[in-house]
Amino acid sequence: MNIEFKRRPFLTALVLAMSLALAACGGSKDDAAKADGDQSAQAKDAKDTKDVALDKDGKPVEQIKVPVEVATASRSAVVAAFQGTSNLVAEAEAEVVPKTGGVVLEIMVEEGDKVSAGQVLARLDSDRQRLNMKQSEANLRKLENDFKRQQEMIERKLISQDVYDRSRYDLDTQRASYDIAKLELSYTEIRAPIGGVVSKRNVKVGNLIQLNQPLFKIDDFDPLEAMINVPEREMRLIKADQPVQMLVDALPDVAFAGSVARVSPVVDAATGTFRVVAQFKDDSGKLRSGMFGRVRIVYDQRADALVVPRAALVGDNKDAAVFVVADEIAKRRKVTLGYADGGQVEIVDGLAEGEKVVTLGQAALRDGAKVQVINPEAPVAVAKDG
Repeated sequence: MNIEFKRRPFLTALVLAMSLALAACGGSKDDAAKADGDQSAQAKDAKDTKDVALDKDGKPVEQIKVPVEVATASRSAVVAAFQGTSNLVAEAEAEVVPKTGGVVLEIMVEEGDKVSAGQVLARLDSDRQRLNMKQSEANLRKLENDFKRQQEMIERKLISQDVYDRSRYDLDTQRASYDIAKLELSYTEIRAPIGGVVSKRNVKVGNLIQLNQPLFKIDDFDPLEAMINVPEREMRLIKADQPVQMLVDALPDVAFAGSVARVSPVVDAATGTFRVVAQFKDDSGKLRSGMFGRVRIVYDQRADALVVPRAALVGDNKDAAVFVVADEIAKRRKVTLGYADGGQVEIVDGLAEGEKVVTLGQAALRDGAKVQVINPEAPVAVAKDG
């Protein structure tokens, strides 16, 4: 009886301690479950929020805003054109050469002078040719008088037909000799074969010149021509009479208008190009043969195209895309391109008028990134290069 009485307090204490331990364990599990539930809810909220990313522990982290510049997609006129480089050449040019030799006595023109076809440019010593012509003329007059007498005699049957025919032959021969002498005399006046501008003078007064020696060069600057080698893929697009613009290095602030004059019907197999000749009529007289410039052949135009700056494009032509900004979020969007015109490009599909596209800062962007627009009022930045 005494032993059992002594054990009861010990058992009671043991049961109480175990109960307290179990209660403590149960409370810890409930607290841990509650904490896990709160963390999961926070993670779920973070995933559902576009502006919040998660760190490695799944906790929400505020994204850094990427600074960007934007432009607004808007309507504008665009042209489709092929661009190339070329030197201007005169459509008509001529080397002036003498048809006879002699000493230059007089020069009537200088480089830069405008001349007309047939105008005298220089004169040679003509004494010998003039004397030859006078001699031929005297012989011609004698034979003409002889032939008149022969006509009277043949009518009276005083001479034979052979004598008469020989007299007529001698007269015709002398007439030809006289014409040749007169022509040789005319060759001592050096005349312009075409109208234009004297671009070169190779002779001085007193020079003894030879037959076919170049004396002058004449260029007809109306019109001037530019020859461009165009890739064969453009052959179906380039046609005669299409408008052309040219910017020359010597006159960088002036655009000269012209048109396509000729299009070669064949492709050069060695280069894969075909030749296009453009003509320019310059009433101001500023264009000169030999000037170098950039030629732009316009083969199509659109008056109301949706355009954005070229700088907004990412990717190549087949996978072209832009970053569209709305509510400070940049979304990558694939677009279909049309014509490129200077610093702008046409968007055929994938973009609407008025939407803002990133033009600077794309390298730091990913789809859905948060951005800070540093030029929110920026219009379309169109930069045409002519």
